[in-house]
Amino acid sequence: MTTINIEINERTKVGKAFLEMTTALVNDSKGIEIYKTDSNKVAESIYDPEFVKMIQKRFADIKSGKSKTITLDPNDVWGSLGLN
Repeated sequence: MTTINIEINERTKVGKAFLEMTTALVNDSKGIEIYKTDSNKVAESIYDPEFVKMIQKRFADIKSGKSKTITLDPNDVWGSLGLN
């Protein structure tokens, strides 16, 4: 079984047409089901919440200028990191 998630903006012409067409096709089919979900619901992440917080903090640090940029020398990677 395959699951496909599609977000449809029901306020647009294309969104309305797609939803109507899909509903019409599915109503006659026994092998396909449509589940309507709340579009405001946040999808559960497959990532550890602590990992997500860490990544978000790093992005915030980059935007605020708190991060340090390191230029690596491909001929001396360890030395350019100060680990030589």
